[in-house]
Amino acid sequence: MRSSSWFVVRCALILCKLRLIGGAEGQRRCTETDYYYEYTECDSTGSRWRVAIPQSPGACTGLPEPVRGTECTFSCKAGEFLEMSAQECTPCAAGSYSLGSGIRFDQWDTMPAGFSSLATSLENSPHSNLRVSCNSSSWVPQGNYLESNRDECTVSLIYAVHLKKQGSVSFEYQYPDNNLLFEFFIQNDQCQEMDQAADTKWLKLSNHGEWATHTLNLKSGTNILYWRTGGVLMGTKVVKPVLLKNVQIEGVAYTSECFPCKPGTFSRAPGSSACEPCPRDTHSGHGASSCTPCNTTTQYAAEGSAVCKARPPCSKKDHFQIHTACDHEGKTRVIYKWIEPKICLEDISGAQTLPPSGEREPCPPCNPGFYNNDTATCSPCPPGTYSDGMKPCQPCPAGTEPTLGYEYKWWNVIPSNMKTSCFNVGNSKCDSMNGWEVAGDHIQSGSGSSDDDYLILNIHIPGFKLPTSVSSHSATEFGRITFEFETLCTADCELYFMMDVNRKSTTVVESWEKTKTRQTYTHIMTRNASVSYTWAFQRSNQPSDARLHINDVARIYSITVSNAVDGVSSSCRVCALSTQPSSSACVPCPPGHYIDTLTSQCIECPRNNYLIPHATPGSDACKVCGPASRSDKDHRFCYSDCHFSHTEGNNTLTFDFSLLGSVGSLMNGPSFTSKGTKYFHLFNISLCGAQGKMAVCTDNVTDLSISESQREKGDSPTAVKTFICQSTIIPASGRGFHTALSSQSINLADTFLGATVNDNLEGIRARPELYPKMSKKVPDVNFYYRSFETTSSCESGRSAVVTLRCNPDMSTKGELSVPSQCPAGTCDGCTFHFFWESSGACPTCTERDYHQIEGVCKGGHQDVVYVWTEPKLCMGGVTLPEKKTLPCEGMEFWVRLGAGMGAFTAVLLCSLTCYFWKKNKRLEYKYSRLVMSANRECEMPVADSCAVMEGENEGDMEDEVVYTKPSLLRKLKAIASKGNGDNYENVQLNLSQSKALVWS
Repeated sequence: MRSSSWFVVRCALILCKLRLIGGAEGQRRCTETDYYYEYTECDSTGSRWRVAIPQSPGACTGLPEPVRGTECTFSCKAGEFLEMSAQECTPCAAGSYSLGSGIRFDQWDTMPAGFSSLATSLENSPHSNLRVSCNSSSWVPQGNYLESNRDECTVSLIYAVHLKKQGSVSFEYQYPDNNLLFEFFIQNDQCQEMDQAADTKWLKLSNHGEWATHTLNLKSGTNILYWRTGGVLMGTKVVKPVLLKNVQIEGVAYTSECFPCKPGTFSRAPGSSACEPCPRDTHSGHGASSCTPCNTTTQYAAEGSAVCKARPPCSKKDHFQIHTACDHEGKTRVIYKWIEPKICLEDISGAQTLPPSGEREPCPPCNPGFYNNDTATCSPCPPGTYSDGMKPCQPCPAGTEPTLGYEYKWWNVIPSNMKTSCFNVGNSKCDSMNGWEVAGDHIQSGSGSSDDDYLILNIHIPGFKLPTSVSSHSATEFGRITFEFETLCTADCELYFMMDVNRKSTTVVESWEKTKTRQTYTHIMTRNASVSYTWAFQRSNQPSDARLHINDVARIYSITVSNAVDGVSSSCRVCALSTQPSSSACVPCPPGHYIDTLTSQCIECPRNNYLIPHATPGSDACKVCGPASRSDKDHRFCYSDCHFSHTEGNNTLTFDFSLLGSVGSLMNGPSFTSKGTKYFHLFNISLCGAQGKMAVCTDNVTDLSISESQREKGDSPTAVKTFICQSTIIPASGRGFHTALSSQSINLADTFLGATVNDNLEGIRARPELYPKMSKKVPDVNFYYRSFETTSSCESGRSAVVTLRCNPDMSTKGELSVPSQCPAGTCDGCTFHFFWESSGACPTCTERDYHQIEGVCKGGHQDVVYVWTEPKLCMGGVTLPEKKTLPCEGMEFWVRLGAGMGAFTAVLLCSLTCYFWKKNKRLEYKYSRLVMSANRECEMPVADSCAVMEGENEGDMEDEVVYTKPSLLRKLKAIASKGNGDNYENVQLNLSQSKALVWS
């Protein structure tokens, strides 16, 4: 197959022949100005052809014939370009430059050719009208640099380049705000992303006002470069944009022309590879080989200026005050100086002159740890000695040791371990004396060169050294920095407090916008590492060349750093002494021991007490742990062992929360910002928090130089390892990201206060009304936590309550949620509430939670089974006893016994009835005989008495009547005889005796 180069050559030859055959009517011969040369595409052998391309087709005749060109990989050196007519490298003329095989973009008055800005619509928005809100978001040229968007819209800056050989791309950037996400990646001509390490894709944060450089290798072929920004803005704070400049690409085949120097720069010699900025008070135009001086009498120009500006009349904005160094008499005074470089005029109408110097006044005392050495300067005390700043240094008494650190509260000069500077957002560095200025009892921000300058104050601490008594402890606090400050602003000023650990990456610890009253802020250092603390003040975040808000100021009254390894001593602290009587040296206490004030010996804290870090000596240094908590073996902190007991009346409930797992996670949301960006809040909760089981939250975009295993262990500098933490998660879908992003990790709780069924503990309220009503049988258990790290909105720090509820219908892991009234987990921004419903939160089963059921007796055996009492509200603990089989007497035996007893009773009653009936008949017979006998012998008139008459012979009586008290048997007989209707006494007749009546 013919190559494309041969096709171009044949077309050019045919075109030339056609023109010759047709005869050019009145056409002139082509000159060098009528055409330009270009190379054809390279063929498979790496060859190409040089062809002439007319400026205006058909305007002339006689174009040069195509000739074989240079090799495709040919390129010139820096400072040279390829002259196409001779196909030779030629040096660039003065006033221009060349990179040889590269191109550079350093002028951003307009968007350079080939660059485009594309805003991605927010497909996750629940409202379709929010998609058009990103149309106004783009990268904006600002003269010396490009500025990104300031909102959460995803905006990409795109540039495509075709390389003939392997090359590279480099650029400078400012990325000070992690509220924006900034990534740089490369795609090929098929829109497939090139393989790229994570630490080269996600750019690291830079110091405020400082430019960082990023370089990445490129492959040959088509490379599409993407600079992409986006973020999640959940507050009203204005974010800092990403700035980009000096984009340089190496690896293009050749440069056919040199680039002219941009205004404000020049190149004086031919063959230059770069242009130099014009010195101060000079200027230059486009393609200048030298700079033109300004009329310094009436004009001025900053470094790299394209034009000269008229000098304004001097005003109070053009000078500042400082305190002179103490003289030999210990006196100082306030003097005023012009801001350098001086751009104003004093001798014109309306100009102000410098105010007169102030009166001489006594110098402030030296800062603690320093002393006046009679040379009008303050010197640090020698090691082992201390001073309060007003007295000479003196050694520490026996049994004490010096406290190391820095305490700056008098500001006559800038301390030796502090630096001040000024950075312009564009590309120039301000004069260092305009950064921060000392003012006696405070240090304040300087004037700077413009309102958008960053005024920098920095202090470097090489490391931390714990006091001897606690040097063997596994410290959670190695030191702390405390400063007192205020801001007075009329514009949108902002004060940043940042730190850089081990010179890896600068992170913003806290920031304050607009006017803030005098207040104190403390940051605790939890790692023993080299750290630089930085204060950056910016009067306005809008680009500006003027000083309109010169009176907006930030003041710092005091800065205190504890346990600094290179610090001085302002006091002495009690230390532990050796047990040897003759020794007075300080010795370290074992972990969890405090210093007894009477004996200066180390004494271990009581059981379930923790040692307060850096507390004063004495037993008060130990503090008892909260309810249902215990201390670790070193008495460093308190935690729950996942066991809890609650007694109410005679009933004791025992809980084992280890079934819930070591760390619980909750992803709540989604939530949407004002422009529709979807995000989630990820909460990680370590309920018990024993050592090695802490919750870890980390960012995967601000520091990607660590491995995944380090991130999971919490070894990342941006990792938060604590009881409860929170991260903001941005899903990959809808934002163009290839993976979900985690950022803005914060600590919600680093101290366990205790667990209880009460709704209040140490001023933290559980608020049970936020959750559904609970069962009365098993109470909710509340775990209370606190973080003592203060924020601008939470002066007492954040707190958290995890409410555990027994639900036997759920799994042991259960479900973790936040109140529906507080979808972000907090209703006030400071106290977070979590609801964990699970069967693992049920109490441990005991013998009271089951009962027995007896089965039917069969064959002389009976089964006894045990079942749980419903509803079952327990987990684990005792198990149900096994089924038992017991001997028993069946129902047939008792039926037979009952039937026999019934039959016997019936027979007995019948027998008795017959007996008494027969007996009654006999008695009736005898009685009738008695009555008949009496009627035969007593037919005479009725006698007055039926008794036996005197003289009668009782023995002659034939019958005898005996009346006695009825016995039980007789009573039964009487009952049997009642059916006959007779009512008489039981009378026994004895006819064998004489007929006499005897009554007894």
